[in-house]
Amino acid sequence: MTFDREQVLRSAAALLSRRSTATMDEVARAAGIGRATLHRHFAGRDALVGALEELGIQEFDAALDAAALDEGRAEDGLRRLVAALEPSAGLLSFLVAENQLFEGDQVNEGWDRLDARIAAFFRHGQERGEFRIDLTPAWLAEALYALIASGAWAVQTGRVARQDFSYMITELLLGGARRSVEK
Repeated sequence: MTFDREQVLRSAAALLSRRSTATMDEVARAAGIGRATLHRHFAGRDALVGALEELGIQEFDAALDAAALDEGRAEDGLRRLVAALEPSAGLLSFLVAENQLFEGDQVNEGWDRLDARIAAFFRHGQERGEFRIDLTPAWLAEALYALIASGAWAVQTGRVARQDFSYMITELLLGGARRSVEK
């Protein structure tokens, strides 16, 4: 049997996004492989989480590209982005909560690149008068990450219908971020 790395990572992501404390044995079972096979490809949990981090960054980058944030109104770009992130939301939820990824000097530069892209999007929306200027682009980015993570968890636990994911996140974020015109 050949080892399908992407399938194993997706199985691990699905399990860990529901149960972040799952053991390597449980990850192997979820992926349909033996524990020894999993350990041959990922020396331990840190190596597995590192591979999941790379996958998450890759998927987030692809979602940003697909959302075409420079086209049209900022709120439409945000809607496209949230919709593009939805398939990866569970993985991103797990990664955002995985503190080991953000400790020390070895933080993956991919996160910095993603943060810069998201902050630039919000800054551009502020410059065009679409988003509030009293909220920093960095804070708006953090709010987006938190809503994606919370939304993924709410869908996984059945408290929110999957088809409502994008709507609820964008409407809540836009309700707080949209610049209102004083009359």
